[in-house]
Amino acid sequence: MTLITKKHKHYPVLLKEIHNPPQELYVEGKLPIGPMIALVGTRKPTHYGNEIAYRLSFDLAQLGCITVSGLAYGIDSIVHRATLDAGGKTIAVMATGLDRIYPSAHRYLAREIVEHGGALITEYAHGTPGMKYQFPARNRIIAGITLGTVVPEADARSGSLITAFQALESNRVVMAVPGNITSERSAGPNNLIRAGAISVSSAEDILAAVGLSLVGGETPLSSRVGLEGEILGLLERGALHSESVAGHLARPIPAVLSALSLLEMTGEIRNIGGDTWMIRKGMRQLSKL
Repeated sequence: MTLITKKHKHYPVLLKEIHNPPQELYVEGKLPIGPMIALVGTRKPTHYGNEIAYRLSFDLAQLGCITVSGLAYGIDSIVHRATLDAGGKTIAVMATGLDRIYPSAHRYLAREIVEHGGALITEYAHGTPGMKYQFPARNRIIAGITLGTVVPEADARSGSLITAFQALESNRVVMAVPGNITSERSAGPNNLIRAGAISVSSAEDILAAVGLSLVGGETPLSSRVGLEGEILGLLERGALHSESVAGHLARPIPAVLSALSLLEMTGEIRNIGGDTWMIRKGMRQLSKL
């Protein structure tokens, strides 16, 4: 278990941008690096919900994305399972201490997540049980750590809609999968789409919604590479504030912040203060050799 404070270099950069970020995170495993997408939904999905959640998560994992969900029954567990089946990495955000896996039936799934390069994260210390108010609080982390949130299936009063609204408040992209208008489990996504959420039906739709594109337009590689290259090319002209980078490239600010964080981790750029970024000249020259 690792404790990461807001000042730690591995604290998720996107999470710092939300209204009330946790002061510290307890992490089991290692936080994977890459574009993160949240998928959340009902604890009692229909066959349609099972199928679409599995397919979207599997495909996103194969395209280099990291999936994020809440380890709950239903859609959450399907998201984690599909990602693992695809050989990808997933993050489970918990509303309890790391030693209090909830539900307990998912303790083996939690272990698999960590063993396959993913992570369990929580803002609650060891020994903290799951209290009702902690789950909505947990949802702000799911929304805040990711580029966007997808709701494959949920009823009109589902707790997963809290995550969607928190994503909206944090200036993240909210997406939903349209469903049968006679199904209670599709009321949540259909209502979100009616309210302005982006309708998606494939992993490619999701990538497009958050401002990413596939490398070469077809290969299952990390779609982040293209944006990183654009940022490096732009910063070679001189230092820029992150909002200026987003403006010049016409890209969503959350996607740009995530890419800047990755480039900082690889040592290619550095923050010179005030969220202004510049190329590390030596590293950039070496990368061209």
